[in-house]
Amino acid sequence: MDTPNDIREFLVSRRAKLTPEQAGLPNFGGRRRVDGLRREEVALLAGMSTQYYTRLERGTATGVSEAVLDGISRALQLDEAEHAHLYDLVRTANAGAHPQKRRPTHKPQLSPGMQQTIDAMSTVPVFVQNGRLDAIATNRLGHALFSVMFENARPPVNAARFIFLDPKAQVFYRDWESNARQIVAVLRAEAGRSPYDRQLSDLVGELSTRNDLFRKLWGSHDVRAHSTGIKSVHHPVVGDLDLIFQSMDLSADRGLQLLVFSAEPGSPSQDGLQLLSNWANTQDAATPEAAEDVPQRPRA
Repeated sequence: MDTPNDIREFLVSRRAKLTPEQAGLPNFGGRRRVDGLRREEVALLAGMSTQYYTRLERGTATGVSEAVLDGISRALQLDEAEHAHLYDLVRTANAGAHPQKRRPTHKPQLSPGMQQTIDAMSTVPVFVQNGRLDAIATNRLGHALFSVMFENARPPVNAARFIFLDPKAQVFYRDWESNARQIVAVLRAEAGRSPYDRQLSDLVGELSTRNDLFRKLWGSHDVRAHSTGIKSVHHPVVGDLDLIFQSMDLSADRGLQLLVFSAEPGSPSQDGLQLLSNWANTQDAATPEAAEDVPQRPRA
């Protein structure tokens, strides 16, 4: 990852999205040579000199204080995910020639106790992933929900690789474009947190080479937290499902995130989850010969 360039492009992209009117500045008319705010306008709003802000936007972040970053975040009206991303980029830049690498997030499996816990959550789909969106583990219903992702996929099964390189994803995700944007924004945030993750760099390089939309979205420098929301999918067995997901970081398995999916009580989606559970039970009960055709779920 090229951190100085990432700082520059991130800040330029954020100020390009903010108009003087949105920032509370007077608009004196006339032709503006840039989209959004000018550097001097950001500096004014952040309470610093234009020279100092320009130095930071060019990627020179040595010695930049938290107060300065807070001022820039307010000036650019950054949300929580964007604010954290800016901090991550500047922290990496300040690490200099001797960076402290983050603990790797490519742990191949859960602890046995955590696997036992998610297996006990039998009425809801559970999916565990790392920061690169590799599938680390599922419970039975979680694997059934995302069965199309595991079909003929080379390990590690990865949500970003599925959504951009597998044609089945555009049928599975009913709002595929929204999911594609979210996936890229989540990966961009992870790149800020883990700039020395070689496997993440390789994944980004592969997707940028093989998919034009990914390359375009990656260049937008949008970041997003993956904490809660709605997944609208079309499952090949039970049809349309609208599921609420909640995510949480696993303190016992650092670098991993657990996602739990649920349906509104009494809704068609809850009926669909019950049908999916019944289908998953039939797959578990399949003969050894039939089981060879059933995608196996990742687990410890």
